[in-house]
Amino acid sequence: MKKKHKILIVEDNPANMELFLDILNIGEYDCVCTTRGEDALDMAKAEKPDLLLLDIQLPGIDGLAVRDMLRSSDETRHIKIIALTAYAMKGDKEMFIEKGFDGYIPKPIRIKEFLESVKNYLQES
Repeated sequence: MKKKHKILIVEDNPANMELFLDILNIGEYDCVCTTRGEDALDMAKAEKPDLLLLDIQLPGIDGLAVRDMLRSSDETRHIKIIALTAYAMKGDKEMFIEKGFDGYIPKPIRIKEFLESVKNYLQES
């Protein structure tokens, strides 16, 4: 049996979280999630995800700080981190890549493109 890819989702909006989980369950991914940036580092160490979908605008510790924490730990620096954000202006994708993210998915998402992007990011890892 083929191993399911594990995805950690850090998203504080309950409607978005439910949508992401519904879509990723269609793709038969194993998902774990949190609404708090403060929990992301511990969860990443414990769960060892293949991919992290990270909202940028989180209360408390934001997505940029979470990315910094993950990249500074030997246990988590290899995890592919995708910015999941409402920042969708021209040049934002390049800005997030320059800031050390492995990819970028703008919100609101388009279901087909979202699932295809996740699949592509996992194939690259």
